[in-house]
Amino acid sequence: MKNSRYLAFKLWFAVFAVIGLQSCSEDENTPGTSEDFTQTELQTVLETDKIASTVDTVLAEIFLNDTTAGKSFSSSDDCYSAEFSQTGFVVSFNNCTINGTDYINGNLTITYAAENESSAFTATYADFYVGNLKINGTRNYVLTNAPDQNTVSFTVTSSMTVETEVGTLVTESGAKTFSFNFGDTLGSSTFSLSGNWKVEANGTTYMVETVDDLKGSLTCEHLIGGSMNVDKNGFIINVDFGEGQCDNQATITLPDGESQEVTF
Repeated sequence: MKNSRYLAFKLWFAVFAVIGLQSCSEDENTPGTSEDFTQTELQTVLETDKIASTVDTVLAEIFLNDTTAGKSFSSSDDCYSAEFSQTGFVVSFNNCTINGTDYINGNLTITYAAENESSAFTATYADFYVGNLKINGTRNYVLTNAPDQNTVSFTVTSSMTVETEVGTLVTESGAKTFSFNFGDTLGSSTFSLSGNWKVEANGTTYMVETVDDLKGSLTCEHLIGGSMNVDKNGFIINVDFGEGQCDNQATITLPDGESQEVTF
C-alpha cells in the first residue's frame, strides 16, 4: 500500500508539471479593462502552479526513494539534498537546474500529517527562489481516496506569494482537486482538475472556478477539455479548453458575449 501511494504521488506530481507547462506562452499584451481578459492574464491565473511544479517532481523522487526518518538523501548531481526527521524533511537546493528549469535555490520544508505521512503532507516555502522569482507560502497535499481503484484523487490547498525581481507580487489561495484515471496503459490514462482559487496580481483580483473539470491526457502536451469561469473585478469571463482536441487553443467568452481564441 505504501508503494502504491508513493506511485500515486509520483503520477500527481508528473501531471502537475505538465499542467504547469501548459500555461500560456508569454506575449506582449498587458492586462486590459475589467471586461477584457488577455492571454497574459490567463498565464497569470495559471502561473503559481507552473512555478511550484518545478520542485513537485523532486518531492516525488524523494518519496519514492523509500528513505526512513533520520537518514539523508542527495541527488546524483548534487542539485539538492534532503535531511529527514520524525516529522518530515527539509530539501536544500544548490543553485541548480532540473530538466531545463531556471536555477533553484533555498530550502523547502515538508511536514507529514500526524501518523499519516504516506497520504498527506504540507510543503512550506520560505524565501525560496526559482530563477529571480521568490516564493513564500504553503501547499498542502492530501490523497483523498484509495489508490488501489482505477481513479486516484488528490486535493492541493495553496496559500502562496510569488515576487518578481522588480517587486511585483502574485498571490494565490484556494483548493484544487486532481483525479488520475488509470487506463490499460499510461498512454490511455487521463487526468482532470477542478477547484476554486483566487489570484491577485497588478491590482486585479481573479476568482477562478472550474465549470467543467479541466481534462488532459499524457499523450498530449496541452489541456484537451473543460472550462472555467474567471471573475475579474466582478466581471465573469469563461475560458473553454475544448472538447477533446489536442491543440493549444482556448476560447474566451467576455461578459458582453463576444468570443475570442487565444493560444496557450
